Amino acid sequence: MRSIYLVIVLVIAFAGCQNSSNTRAKSQGEQDQIQHAYPNETHLTNVRQLTFGGDNAEAYWSFADDKLVFQASNKAWGADCDQIYVYDPSQDVDSTYRPPLVSTGNGRTTCSYFMPGDSTVIFASTHLAGDDCPPSPERRSDGKYVWPIYDSFDIFVSDLEGNIVAQLTDEPGYDAEATLSPQGDKIVFTSMRTGDLELFTMDIDGSNVTQVTSGLGYDGGAFFSPDGKELIFRASRPKTAEDIATYKALLADGLVQPTEMELFVCNVDGTNLRQITQLGKANWAPFFHPSGKKIIFSSNHKSERGFPFNLYMINVDGTDLEQITFDDTFDSFPMFSYNGKMLVFASNRNNGGTRDTNLFLAEWVD
Repeated sequence: MRSIYLVIVLVIAFAGCQNSSNTRAKSQGEQDQIQHAYPNETHLTNVRQLTFGGDNAEAYWSFADDKLVFQASNKAWGADCDQIYVYDPSQDVDSTYRPPLVSTGNGRTTCSYFMPGDSTVIFASTHLAGDDCPPSPERRSDGKYVWPIYDSFDIFVSDLEGNIVAQLTDEPGYDAEATLSPQGDKIVFTSMRTGDLELFTMDIDGSNVTQVTSGLGYDGGAFFSPDGKELIFRASRPKTAEDIATYKALLADGLVQPTEMELFVCNVDGTNLRQITQLGKANWAPFFHPSGKKIIFSSNHKSERGFPFNLYMINVDGTDLEQITFDDTFDSFPMFSYNGKMLVFASNRNNGGTRDTNLFLAEWVD
């Protein structure tokens, strides 16, 4: 996520505009007959739908590339707000299948990731503050689209049966959006502990917490490069007095406005920070290509109404922007498998004209 369930909320409000000629697949056999890729999506082949209903997003691979962990809200599963599930992508499933729950089922969760060994997962949760879903922000009179920054989010580790085995953060305020280095030795996360939303790293046992970023604005959704030496993340950087005042006022209310974000790369210690996109609008959900030389991400920079969001790829020096997907509503949360052969992402495609966001798996073609 990296997110607080992110721009999906913005997009699904318009999902009824999607072509409804493709009804929702009921089984693996039926879905094989449906074209899940558009003709221009030349980097994707053998695209397969993994989930069938609800809001499913932020699917991330196990180190062995044989499981996915993701967050979902789905009333049919008893999840009124996001909980964490583990999925075996080799399974043939239908719309009645509910993957194993690995979060507590209480509160709201976000941003899960496998820990080394693939027997535990890390995620943020509000469950210590109460069993119920924390309230979503009310529609604002000024029309601003905002995300909540729940100060009750802390970062936990659970086993694959849903038992909490460790709590890694206990600072006041928001701690979430944790991901791991491919080497399995470091965690990067977003925290409010300094009064602004900054990136931090820590060892996998929660020790050795180190601040990475310090610029005013929201820094989040960070991932490590394949060699573990760099970070890619999204950030807002308010510049004018008006934008700075707006950012600070929203943050004081536990909110951020995610409509203007660009992508940044830095060394793990925060040095050599550079901005790699200047596209305008919302550029987010970045992830390194297995080569370490490119970034795949989601953007609405071509959109006039806030959507569609599609996947793009860009070199780490900000050159050679290429569009990867061509959906008419929403594609985001891309993650390559560790072996570089597969890409998992979330999309509104093939949702039968509903507001469902599902997970899709594709073989990657360079």
